[in-house]
Amino acid sequence: MSVDNWDEIRTAYHVARLGTVSGAAEALGVHHATVIRHIDALETQLGAKLFQRHARGYTATEAGTDLLKVAQTTDDQFTQLVGRIKGRGEEVTGELIVTSLSGLAPLLTPLIVQFQNDHPDLVVRLLTGERVFRLEYGEAHVAIRAGNPPEEPDNVAQELSHLCGGMYASKAYIEEFGMPLGEDDLEGHRFVGHDSDTNRAPFDRWIKSKVSPSQVTFRATEQSVMRRAILDGAGIGYMGVWDAAQRSDLVQVLPPRAEWSSRLWLVTHVDLHRTMKVQTFTNFLKQESKSWPEL
Repeated sequence: MSVDNWDEIRTAYHVARLGTVSGAAEALGVHHATVIRHIDALETQLGAKLFQRHARGYTATEAGTDLLKVAQTTDDQFTQLVGRIKGRGEEVTGELIVTSLSGLAPLLTPLIVQFQNDHPDLVVRLLTGERVFRLEYGEAHVAIRAGNPPEEPDNVAQELSHLCGGMYASKAYIEEFGMPLGEDDLEGHRFVGHDSDTNRAPFDRWIKSKVSPSQVTFRATEQSVMRRAILDGAGIGYMGVWDAAQRSDLVQVLPPRAEWSSRLWLVTHVDLHRTMKVQTFTNFLKQESKSWPEL
């Protein structure tokens, strides 16, 4: 016997429970001929009679009773499983996987910790990096992305905020190399930028048009690494306004510009969008984002 026989076994279970073909057919929502076909197929495969047929209906034989004990246990376990799954769907428990830009981690981490404190049975995984995690493959429950609206047809995208940033340098860098007087006074300065020539971030496109490649003397693929390099005096680079405001050792070289800004999106997959866990977290994040400083 295998899982392929479950329909026949379930049919036999209902025939034994109700005692008639018509009763089992009504309970299963099938035609009575289907019930008879299932019983005949099961008896043929087992090489034994499962029921005694009589005028009042069907009575299980000894072989039928043995089989139906297994069917009863399986049906009970399945019912319990359904209850557990439905229960988990109504609770904020289990694992919550969030993927985000690494540069947003300092802003998101305290909020996620706060959310986890409110839901102590939750295990959180915050995945950051350059790779776009695929929600349709279950790689994450919630994604926070920047740029144009995500175009995947099965994703639900909600605008969360705007990313706004400027050009910053450490005080130590300014003391050594001086303060540029404006965007036309960038010659001779060192810059921190993205290592990929194909990166499409607004600031990186702008800086490529303004300075020579030889001036980008510190390159990295992670925003968190570039941020650290700016703080350590490696050169001038892009940082979010909210992030730079937390550091007293930074100097704003050029103020934020509209062309450097990008929209921030909260993205979920349609299959998980309305689950209790995802809805609770996304509603929490949207509410918290209303009090965020200018990003």
